Amino acid sequence: MRILRVAQKVYPEVPGGGTYHVHAMSRDQAAMGHEVTVLTIRRDPDRPSIEQRDGYTVVRFDPVAAPLGNDVSPGVAQFLARASEFDVVHAHSHLYFSTNLAALRRRVGDTPLAITNHGLYSQNAPEWVFDLYLRTIGRWTFNRADTIFCYTDEDRDRVQEFGVDSRIEAVHNGIDTERFRPDGPESDRIDHDGPVVLFVGRLVEGKRPGDAVAAVSQLAETRNAKLYVAGEGPLRSELAADHVEFLGQLPYEAMPAVYRAADALVLPSRAEGLPRTVLEAMASGVPVVVSDLEQVAPVVGDGGVTVPVGDVDGFVAGLETVLDGGVGDPRAQVAGQFDWAETVERTTAVLEEL
Repeated sequence: MRILRVAQKVYPEVPGGGTYHVHAMSRDQAAMGHEVTVLTIRRDPDRPSIEQRDGYTVVRFDPVAAPLGNDVSPGVAQFLARASEFDVVHAHSHLYFSTNLAALRRRVGDTPLAITNHGLYSQNAPEWVFDLYLRTIGRWTFNRADTIFCYTDEDRDRVQEFGVDSRIEAVHNGIDTERFRPDGPESDRIDHDGPVVLFVGRLVEGKRPGDAVAAVSQLAETRNAKLYVAGEGPLRSELAADHVEFLGQLPYEAMPAVYRAADALVLPSRAEGLPRTVLEAMASGVPVVVSDLEQVAPVVGDGGVTVPVGDVDGFVAGLETVLDGGVGDPRAQVAGQFDWAETVERTTAVLEEL
């Protein structure tokens, strides 16, 4: 099968759960014998326009504009227009202009299209902007797809609420549960004699890292807690505090040891798909305190605490609960349900059917 994967961003050029998903899916489908090409935007001018890596091909084009951080590239449009040799197009996230172009190509062409929904709302713009988008261009984009992949049944229902009538397959966002497990070495980057709270993610408004800093600041006074931040972003300078230490952007290979060194993970985002960070932390035996999002709460179950978005006092109470051992076994909540190999197998089977 010849797969054209359309992704605005790709790991490791751009870190994050969605970009790693694109990379790992392409790598593993190539290992299965499929021919995979990833069409993406070039952010580093030193990167080649065409590159072979991990068994798949990356094709990059330069952007000419970036409204709301959404890169626009005529090169991507031209490539899609003449890409007739592929059996299926698999685009990632309806939020990107590249996916809009893939939907337009499906409207005028015969090659089937699948779209993976990595989250309905962007972390880089107000929710009302994307609510309007979802009721117009976003809905049109989704409805051009032959199949939409959503991580959970709850996320499928949310997509359908916007008037999307394309076929939707709920395929979980799996992780490597053998790599992320409680036993093993802990990171020497984390050294603190009190409770260690971890935040993993981009330092942007949508992730609300300021709420994590505010919550842990209270626990720093009462429990000598410290917040370790793994990630980079424009809000970093605003988050500096005595009880906060920045680890920077860490490679994927370093993360298992980082999770194992933590006592809790906090993620106060206003919107998410199904965050890999939550699954990775829980698989590592680390309880989580996260925003009470309808597609995330069922996954957390009794392996952590969910809190209304923006409720800093609620995050303080939730962290106190998990630090006191007031939740169940986080790994038991995800083990056997979110295996990455199954994610690849189910996704590939649907693409083969298309």
